[in-house]
Amino acid sequence: MTDHATAFHALHAGPQVLILPNTWDAASAALMARAGARAVATSSAAVAWAQGFPDGDALPLARLIAVIESVVRAAGVPVTADIEGGYTDDLTELSETIRKVIGAGAVGINLEDGTRAPDLHARKVAAARAAAEAEGVALYINARTDVYLAKLAEGEAALAETLRRAALYVAAGASGVFVPGPVDEALIAELAKGVPATLNVMLRPGSLPAERLASLGVRRLSSATAPFRAAYGALVDALPAYLETGTFESFAGRAALPDLDGVFGGVEALGASSPARLI
Repeated sequence: MTDHATAFHALHAGPQVLILPNTWDAASAALMARAGARAVATSSAAVAWAQGFPDGDALPLARLIAVIESVVRAAGVPVTADIEGGYTDDLTELSETIRKVIGAGAVGINLEDGTRAPDLHARKVAAARAAAEAEGVALYINARTDVYLAKLAEGEAALAETLRRAALYVAAGASGVFVPGPVDEALIAELAKGVPATLNVMLRPGSLPAERLASLGVRRLSSATAPFRAAYGALVDALPAYLETGTFESFAGRAALPDLDGVFGGVEALGASSPARLI
């Protein structure tokens, strides 16, 4: 874990942007790592949806920890976990959650303020840092502020409030600051200049390419739910024809998957023509 924690921190050092795909289970994590991802992140929404829950602190913590464990096992690269607002505002409970997340193998977290008071969120960041240090792990704490995403302020007031919160959270122990929402180049440049730590932005329609983001000072780009939507969107597209015709052609033309049994260390004695390969 120490090696992964060190490597994950180093991935934020630039000059390139750390392009993080957001996963929701072991299979998606393994495929992302196989495609060349240097690290993977869970998406709170995608994980919750895959487990049959809405986003927004509704997923039972035990299920989240189980997902993190499976993602860490499958990915083989550093994993950072989106834990929303920590599933509690009680600092003692939050500290226990951080210990469980670290125990599951994650070397980073996203911790969001949402509509909570910034002072409370700063205390939560400090509690998370203290819990991680007690476990001997250099946890990468990505303090997310939702000023733009939740429209807590507009225009210059939004920028000023975001920078105020960023400074507060970094002083409390955050490793980086996540500002989801903005795609405007001038605004992102202002944020990168004013945030006193690594700036993370979210992939959205109209987002700038990673190379341009890097030149502005951004050091991390999160895909959010885009991979989940792409994967399940393909399923939504294919299902009506299958349910109508019952033919394999309904799923034909989709991208081929690698041998997941092999990826996960399955029994190699099964031949390529085995029915197990076709199910």
